[in-house]
Amino acid sequence: MDTPPRTVRANGITQAYRVWGPRDAEPLVLLHARGADGADWAEIAPALAAGPRRVYAPDLRGHGRTDWPGGYAYETMRDDLHALLGALGIARADIVGHSLGGAVACLLAQHSPGLVRRLVLEDVPAPFPLDPPRPPAERPGGYLPYDWAMILATDRQRNAPNPVWWDHMGRITMPTLLIGGGPASPIPQEQIAALAELLPDARHITVDAGHLVHETRPKEFLAAVEDFLSPADRTPP
Repeated sequence: MDTPPRTVRANGITQAYRVWGPRDAEPLVLLHARGADGADWAEIAPALAAGPRRVYAPDLRGHGRTDWPGGYAYETMRDDLHALLGALGIARADIVGHSLGGAVACLLAQHSPGLVRRLVLEDVPAPFPLDPPRPPAERPGGYLPYDWAMILATDRQRNAPNPVWWDHMGRITMPTLLIGGGPASPIPQEQIAALAELLPDARHITVDAGHLVHETRPKEFLAAVEDFLSPADRTPP
């Protein structure tokens, strides 16, 4: 079930986010893929909030109701997220990132590891240069719920990622779950495996669902995420 978006000013822009769950529960942040927004998580967020958790699903810069100001470097999106957590009073959170959202989550975990308790990466490629490069995208007609300049900017970065992103993966020392979408996904699954090999504390599973794992196979996705996020020593109610 979707909830009305809220807004907060952070990192110089107005950022929209949705929230579920009790105010005093442990925070969980869900980061959407390129071209989506926080509403993408509406079908599974209530189940995650029942943990109990306080679940936040922001719209990334250039998406949905967050500002579309340009400046779509991955590092800028990382800084947006860092500022959003600060504005919401969140000192440490579990973070789930899908595709682009997962790349942003990786950069935050590298830059500010103290902010990230546990990390879930849903069908997120390793930052390897594309060979051959992705050809320039053609803008579809009609209204778009995202900034087309964001598509062009992220395509350029996906074709030629900053080498520092890969070099700093070893800084992601918190427990990390990587969920691959299997052979039907456009993301090379061997890249996800390579990323899992590099991270110091990683678990890698595959759910044969294609790129949209949480949408296509929500029960399997939720089961995997709940098992990973729920501490083994949690006392039953």
